[in-house]
Amino acid sequence: MRHYENLVIVKPTFTAEEIQAAIKNVEDIITSNGGEIAATDAMGMRKLAYPIEKSERGYYQVIYYSVAPAAIAEIERRFRINEDLLRFVTIKYDTNREIAAWNKMVEKAKKDASTPAAEETPAATEAEAEAPKAEETTEAAAE
Repeated sequence: MRHYENLVIVKPTFTAEEIQAAIKNVEDIITSNGGEIAATDAMGMRKLAYPIEKSERGYYQVIYYSVAPAAIAEIERRFRINEDLLRFVTIKYDTNREIAAWNKMVEKAKKDASTPAAEETPAATEAEAEAPKAEETTEAAAE
């Protein structure tokens, strides 16, 4: 089993549920071909370097996994067929130095996946704090 990383870009016109379904489909493709997903890193909606299929933005997701080298051809074939993906890239980690870097990235992705709940709460409280201000200004304008 070798270590791989896939960056997939999902179409931006999807809803959040459709994006998650597309990511789940990508993960299912990997696991159905004997892969073991080590970690995933949702990079979110980002601007593309150039338009792809008239899209200026895309949802980026990085998936770190281990799989037999023979399965990569089938995984990439199924990615090409998948119309939900704008682009994908597969990176193989071969040498000891690359595998050590892969392990560090997996640990970072796992750590980042566990901390967003703590980071989202301050943003939510800021949004809640701003909401009453907006209501107060509309009430003041109505009077």
